[in-house]
Amino acid sequence: MKALLPVELIENKIYVLRETKVMMDRDLAKLYGVETKRLKQAVKRNLSRFPADFIFEMTAIELKNWRSQFVTSKADKQGLRYKPLMFTEQGVAMLSSVLTSKRAIAINIQIMRTFVSIRNMSQDDQHLRLRVEFMEKTYDEQFRIVFDALQRRNNKKKKGIFVEEEREPIGFKDNS
Repeated sequence: MKALLPVELIENKIYVLRETKVMMDRDLAKLYGVETKRLKQAVKRNLSRFPADFIFEMTAIELKNWRSQFVTSKADKQGLRYKPLMFTEQGVAMLSSVLTSKRAIAINIQIMRTFVSIRNMSQDDQHLRLRVEFMEKTYDEQFRIVFDALQRRNNKKKKGIFVEEEREPIGFKDNS
């Protein structure tokens, strides 16, 4: 099945807020091809389907931080005159029961696949990080032994033509 939108476009609309992957109401509305206020109306009419772990409103501090990310002051670039609704993965899934157009359903399927793809990538990253930590622990001790041996070798007094060595003085010895 041909994707309606490039995966990268959807990935770029997924943010991490409060340690949760979320999508903003205006981004979802744009992807679904509806106005943001229509999306919000549909959610408000079906509020019982959206518990707090599915959807939440950005706080004033979060909104201020969001706005500070943009150099331009145009409202359409920031797009945030009001605190936006943030949809978690479950909230996006629930939107499919509220928005029933064919486009909304197709886009929703694509968004859900993107969330799953991102989750799989983060699990792969976690696995790789654990492997590197294991290798560091395993090989750190071996490298420490090698470096200690090299250090001991370097600390030994070197013998050679240009290196001062402890020698017996040249000349006659008085054995009396």
